[in-house]
Amino acid sequence: MKTPIALSLASLALTSTLLFPVSIVAQTAGQDMHNAGTDTKDAAKDTGHAVKTTTKKTTAKTKTGTAKAYDKTKEGGTVAADKTKETTVKGFDRSKEGVQKVVDPNAQQKSKVTDRAREANMGAKDDVKHDKQKLGDTKPQ
Repeated sequence: MKTPIALSLASLALTSTLLFPVSIVAQTAGQDMHNAGTDTKDAAKDTGHAVKTTTKKTTAKTKTGTAKAYDKTKEGGTVAADKTKETTVKGFDRSKEGVQKVVDPNAQQKSKVTDRAREANMGAKDDVKHDKQKLGDTKPQ
């Protein structure tokens, strides 16, 4: 058998659910709509902030990539010009040495040593120029 206190609690619970409408315990439909609208607005704001942040990051990375590509292109142009110059000078020197060998064999060896020293000096100057250019390219613009 159930005790009288247990029966009175059970009847009190049943009575309270019948007497008090569910709308008092739960939210109204208007409050639900308001909350849904607020949630939607907050989600839109969050999405907007994410798009803004991503756009800023992408723009910065594109700028950096473009500057790097420019520097590499400039460096490649300088290297190509220097190689062309060196090849032209070497070709001239070899032609001159060939003529000297026929005309004056003794002068050919001296000219050959002088030309090789000049070519090595020219290559060293070009390497220094390339290093300076690379160093300048690493500085922020």
